Amino acid sequence: MGKGRLEAFSDGVIAILITIMVLELHAPATADWAGLRQLAPVFGSYLLSFVYLGIYWNNHHHLLHAARRVSGGVLWSNLHLLFWLSLIPFGTAWQGQTNFAPLPTAVYGGVLLLAAMAYFVLQGAIMRSDGLDSLVARAVGRDLKGKLSLALYSVAIPLALSTPWLATLLFWAVAVIWLVPDRRLERELQPG
Repeated sequence: MGKGRLEAFSDGVIAILITIMVLELHAPATADWAGLRQLAPVFGSYLLSFVYLGIYWNNHHHLLHAARRVSGGVLWSNLHLLFWLSLIPFGTAWQGQTNFAPLPTAVYGGVLLLAAMAYFVLQGAIMRSDGLDSLVARAVGRDLKGKLSLALYSVAIPLALSTPWLATLLFWAVAVIWLVPDRRLERELQPG
């Protein structure tokens, strides 16, 4: 199978997820600043999730561009990633509507952790499909960014149960780490 179908399907799913999230943003019931202030947690949760989905979309594009072929394992690993990403709108809505309450924030972090783990699995499936000397394998290397992300999520989730604002800062920290597309893949894709 060509990579184009897999990438197009994934792009479509991520676009739908962003659409679902924006549909959760409802206009304030009043025509004043107080009405907008009441939406701040919902918008903050939306913004964080929009950034995350953008990061996944961007890095997924680079990852698939670097892959040579798509195996059955890659297809299932990609679907596994999309499953966890599809739960981001749920976590976003629950976290925002409850003003970043402890349990919804921890659940949101759990979804982020499982999506990150699924991305790690997808990278591994591509490396197994393309070979351990593949472009993806060379680019990923020891994957310090990925491992650091998993560690930060693992700290943030239990922290959310007592200090949700600090856990949210850790979620933002991971987003900042990944905001710039993964240059490891870009370097490997450059000729010479």
